[in-house]
Amino acid sequence: MFELKYHTPFEWTHKVIADFGTFLQDHAAAEKKASGMAVSMLSHYPDRIKLVKAMTDLAIEEMIHFKQVLKLMTERGITLGNDQKDPYVKKIRALFRNGRDEFLIDRLLVAAVIEARGHERFSLVAEALPEGKEKDFYVAIAKSEEKHKNLFVELAYEYFDKQMIDERLEEILIAEAKICEEIPFTAALH
Repeated sequence: MFELKYHTPFEWTHKVIADFGTFLQDHAAAEKKASGMAVSMLSHYPDRIKLVKAMTDLAIEEMIHFKQVLKLMTERGITLGNDQKDPYVKKIRALFRNGRDEFLIDRLLVAAVIEARGHERFSLVAEALPEGKEKDFYVAIAKSEEKHKNLFVELAYEYFDKQMIDERLEEILIAEAKICEEIPFTAALH
């Protein structure tokens, strides 16, 4: 449906694999926050029937992913840890505009771009991991993120003019690429 403007180099995975426990903690936090975001969206827009159903399903799916990551952590003896502030999410959320419709458009499109970044990076993690259940898990998670990316854009098209959505998505993609270029690589999703 759309392509990211910044492509994460495979070298990013060296940081992830070198500190996989920290990456798992960050991944768990990201899944938990994604579920919370979906619940927030359905709560703020109860009149948008398709959005409410989609966000209900998404919130449940993200919590299932959280539970799956938590299982991997438990098997490795890693505790959940405290949620860390995500500089990427903070910067990309700064793109939100004011106004009921503008804010909803930006929430949907920023969520789509975040899911697209998750798809890209989880795919890289899957590629870097040795054969086994963790690799299989990250292949599946990457596919899920790609579906979510498309879901948010489809919802934006459902409620707003396609050309306007495409133009705003392009602006967000350009801004997101600059954000990615500025943030140093760590053992975190973003």
